[in-house]
Amino acid sequence: MDIMEIANINKALSSPVRLQIIAMLAGGEQCACRILERFAITQPTLSHHMHVLCDCHLVRDRKQGRWHYYALDEECIRCLASFFQELVQREKREGQTPCDEC
Repeated sequence: MDIMEIANINKALSSPVRLQIIAMLAGGEQCACRILERFAITQPTLSHHMHVLCDCHLVRDRKQGRWHYYALDEECIRCLASFFQELVQREKREGQTPCDEC
């Protein structure tokens, strides 16, 4: 996962609604109609949020009949977690100390 992908994911997660959708999907795949029930937004607004989440690969979708079903893209979540874990490990390896001026 490159820096631009991580930046796009972080931009997608800057919306409280999208963060809540991600938390909701952590419980498993959800139909768009179920997601919509949880928010005071319109269907086009939900579609926009889901488009953003799918474009950065945090969420995958599938269509069954006229319904869309959404789930977390576990591979993307693992890559993102690995990126942040590597930052923590790098800090520990390099022995970073807080700045005396801060």
